[in-house]
Amino acid sequence: MSSTRVIVEADGGSRGNPGPAGYGAVVFDAEDHRVLAERMESLGVATNNVAEYRGLVAGLSAAAELGAVDVAVRMDSKLVVEQMSGRWKVKHPDMIPLQRRAAELASGFDQVTYTWIPRAENAHADRLANKAMDRDSDIDAVPGAVEDATASKTPPTSPGWMGEVGTPTRMLLLRHGQTPLSVERRYSGRGNPDLTDLGRAQARGAAARLSARDDIDAVVTSPLGRARQTAGAVADALGLPVVVHDGLTETDFGRWEGLTFREAAQQYPEDHRKWLSDTSVRPPGGESFDEVRARIVDVRDELVSTYSGRTILVVTHVTPIKTLLQLALDAGPALLYRLHLDLASLSIAEFYRDGGASVRLVNDTSHLPDPAITPLPTAR
Repeated sequence: MSSTRVIVEADGGSRGNPGPAGYGAVVFDAEDHRVLAERMESLGVATNNVAEYRGLVAGLSAAAELGAVDVAVRMDSKLVVEQMSGRWKVKHPDMIPLQRRAAELASGFDQVTYTWIPRAENAHADRLANKAMDRDSDIDAVPGAVEDATASKTPPTSPGWMGEVGTPTRMLLLRHGQTPLSVERRYSGRGNPDLTDLGRAQARGAAARLSARDDIDAVVTSPLGRARQTAGAVADALGLPVVVHDGLTETDFGRWEGLTFREAAQQYPEDHRKWLSDTSVRPPGGESFDEVRARIVDVRDELVSTYSGRTILVVTHVTPIKTLLQLALDAGPALLYRLHLDLASLSIAEFYRDGGASVRLVNDTSHLPDPAITPLPTAR
């Protein structure tokens, strides 16, 4: 049965990103919300973004077959919605032909609108996509098989050996580049120095590396300038906007701000000694590591909820990154004092909605044009 005004909801996913992937799409009558068509397909190994675009193409194709002239597309992929709306650039080579195909299909309608919706409101297409991925995970599944689908959703399981349920939110944790304070190995918390020439080169190196990925859905950064400059370089290369999150700011070192490790130890000997072994101790006028942890727990929970099952770049500072790694590893406070993270280094942590987590990478500097300046382990 045809309808001139329809709603297309589409979704795609990948268990591993890249990993076993699939999409789902459903077309509704815009007047009474009747289901007019469903599409799903297992894609073999692909990324989230490829699967999302394939879902959109399938949904638009189904709408065209129904003779629709007015199409309202609703998806939970911010990347696809913004790129199809013309607000974000399409730079990754894997995305360009898919976006062009979707645009060609869209040009055949009188009107097409694109709206982002939360994943909870995209449950029908999500169910189809998960069924497609379930088929692709089955040894008897045939990648590329397309079918109309009505089966209920089976919760996906991660490819990890511990069997956490669901697709994790993958956080690419990028420390900002070099600043004058890091050159001199001084405490740099809430102060706002700019990047040095080397720091900007480090940011460009990170941008070159990360722009080769097609799975990054968002760039989220600390509000401090050194992080925002680093994030901006990568976001420009990815064609994504920068989202500022105040919770990702660095530790407030209070009256130690701008001091070297030795100067702080000499001027505040008792406070400094206690601070080095007790995460509840604040620098004079500053913030304890326990307070940072409470703040970062809230940030983690918010990001996992907002970007559930997606890959995001988080550009921030050494203490927030250490804390996120500590949370992912369920490690004790010693990690904060013993783990070294270079400037502009990349780490990767994954967080599942059921509470599981894993760490895939720590302190990778292979993208840096020059060796990073190495601060003292405790001079955060």
